[in-house]
Amino acid sequence: MKSTDIVGFTNPEEISENDDENEITNIKKKICKKSGGFQSMALSFPVLKGILKRGYKLPTPIQRKTIPLALEGRDVVAMARTGSGKTACFLIPLFEKLKARQAKVGARALILSPTRELALQTLKFIKELGRFTGLKASVILGGDSMENQFSVIHGSPDILVATPGRFLHICIEMDLQLNSLEYVVFDEADRLFEMGFGEQINEIANRLPESRQTLLFSATLPKVLVDFAKAGLTDPTLVRLDVESKIPEELTLSFIVCRPEEKLAVLLCLLKTVIQKNFQTVIFAATQHHVEYIHQILDKAGISNTFIYSNLDPSARKINAAKFQNAKVRVLIVTDVAARGLDIPHLDNVINFHFPAKSKLFVHRVGRCARAGRIGTAYNIVVPDEYAYLVDLHLFLGRSLRVIPPSGLIENTEGTVGKMPQAMIEEELAELINWLNSSTDLQNMEQVCDNAYKQYIKSRPAASSESIKRVKELHISEAGLIPEYSDISSNTRNLLSKITSYRPQGTIFEIGTKASSLDYQVMKTKRSRHKQDILNFHKKTEELEAKKTLEDHVKSTSLPSSTTDEINAAFNTVILPKKRNLDDLYKPSKKKKRSITRDEEFFIPYFAPDKHTEEGLAVNTFGTEAGKVQMDLTADNEETQRLQAQIKKWDRKKKKMITINNDRKTSKIRTESGVWIPASYKTNRYSVWKEKSKVDAMNDDSEEEPVQMQKLHTTANTHWARHNQKVKEKIKANKELKTPEQILKARKLLDRKRNRNSRKGRKGQKNNRKKGR
Repeated sequence: MKSTDIVGFTNPEEISENDDENEITNIKKKICKKSGGFQSMALSFPVLKGILKRGYKLPTPIQRKTIPLALEGRDVVAMARTGSGKTACFLIPLFEKLKARQAKVGARALILSPTRELALQTLKFIKELGRFTGLKASVILGGDSMENQFSVIHGSPDILVATPGRFLHICIEMDLQLNSLEYVVFDEADRLFEMGFGEQINEIANRLPESRQTLLFSATLPKVLVDFAKAGLTDPTLVRLDVESKIPEELTLSFIVCRPEEKLAVLLCLLKTVIQKNFQTVIFAATQHHVEYIHQILDKAGISNTFIYSNLDPSARKINAAKFQNAKVRVLIVTDVAARGLDIPHLDNVINFHFPAKSKLFVHRVGRCARAGRIGTAYNIVVPDEYAYLVDLHLFLGRSLRVIPPSGLIENTEGTVGKMPQAMIEEELAELINWLNSSTDLQNMEQVCDNAYKQYIKSRPAASSESIKRVKELHISEAGLIPEYSDISSNTRNLLSKITSYRPQGTIFEIGTKASSLDYQVMKTKRSRHKQDILNFHKKTEELEAKKTLEDHVKSTSLPSSTTDEINAAFNTVILPKKRNLDDLYKPSKKKKRSITRDEEFFIPYFAPDKHTEEGLAVNTFGTEAGKVQMDLTADNEETQRLQAQIKKWDRKKKKMITINNDRKTSKIRTESGVWIPASYKTNRYSVWKEKSKVDAMNDDSEEEPVQMQKLHTTANTHWARHNQKVKEKIKANKELKTPEQILKARKLLDRKRNRNSRKGRKGQKNNRKKGR
């Protein structure tokens, strides 16, 4: 298979065999700590030779940070994107630790991957990068023959690449002991938990030896992954490149506030008038139903688009992603879950149709555009129930939230919060209403989206209480018009502003009536009677505002207050209000508390006396670092949302609410670690395979390879070969413990032989008698 070309690296086939050793020798001579290359990492000769033959010259940033830590034997949690060179991050230390092949020890390294494709890709990379080390690698995948995998395990490979479900099945089926494992890698760990492998991963982790070295690679860091790293890793080091933590300077932010029913109209305004036709745009929606609804609306509007969500068929996802990457369509509609692993190098715009509930998720979304020096824009459509998340985002980014005043007079509008011209919105809204009235499918889809949004709100994490309080003070709903989005002429805009601010003198009782009518005369008389009261009210309001301004000015220039000592020096007697006795307010209960006495010399507390002080002084601990980058993705369909919101119960030992499964234990078995797993993991297939293959599990260590064991079953072509084979089978049969069926069969064969011999003996006696006669 032809090797894929890697940007920035030479083609491995261009390196000749003759120049290989000379080049490595020159590299060894020029080892320098400041060179920054793989030669500065003090790697062994076979590993360095494999790296050179693969075509690597300089390590990527994640490799430069992770490999030295892994070579020291430390546990590492690394946040790395697909294509950042993370596979080499854990393979190079793996080769350096295992050194050479050891056939009779068992697997010494385990790599867990979420999918078959990633596992096979990792196995291929092991064979390419470690071909000079002599290490043997095998793969254990779901869907393959378990009998073949039993023989693979008996072959004692050095490295096992596996998917969690099948590997746990093999472990339970074979009663496999994992004591020989020295090096464990969880590749794409966030996807492992997203795909529902959490139960299997925890059970595998309980079976692993404590002396192992563990590496965990992930693109995001959800809470379940942080908890797993704290429990399963020993003093882990978090490696994280701050490329994704900040918004690029080339990225322009735009926040558009509107009513919930105007969201789709604002989206159409952006795609039709604001964003250029040749620009590519990704739209983020909350659920898969919104993705399909927006897709139908954009098709009606004549905007070329495609969509991706988690429940979509894998082949369809691949085709739709290829359409967008090859610029066949200009809009891609996705959910957060579907956008995992999607890499689009030349993306121009991002639209947040539903504002993200977490600030880190916002950075994760908008970070897909404005890369490599390109300019990009992130448009955010915000409705009233999302204002608190908008305040959370600005607090997270350390930016001031600037709301455009109703007058619209503001110098720099970049990153401000404002509205679109209402005339543009009304035009698109009228068209949307016509589409809905003429299409029953769109009406049904709109109803489905409304129900899906209600479910989404239940699973959406709440905003901070401080942001909810600040929203009431900011008056975001009263924001003014964003000048950049206005393509209406100034005369029309002035006319609209006059119409908006116009307040007629007449009332509803006077519209369309004659001056001589009774209603008109009554309202005119009432207005003239209360005219003076209205003027007095407006005058009083102005006076109160002026008085408040004056008080604020007096407060700012107030005199300094006197101290307690100065007051005591000036006055001999000072009368103060009587202090209330706290003992009277909080009277002790009549029941006497039992006095608890303890011997301080022998008392051992649960926590150290300086526990909180040490935690406060700790620098760069995994808990604090992981807490800063933690991010959970909200599910995009009802089934996965239900899985996220499982039943919780109070754990008395842990003193917190924990998630439990609501499944019945009737179809489950309890493992050695006390965890309930499906009973389908324990079948009799391994015992059947052992009996069929004539493999004695007790003598596995004395036998060499399973390939040599298969030679016993080859057909013998000569007389002596068949004779020797029968002798070996007899010797082996005598050593083995026989089943009752085998014993019964052997007895029948023995009886037949005795009958034959007895018949031959009788015939011989008859013949001898005839000859004697």
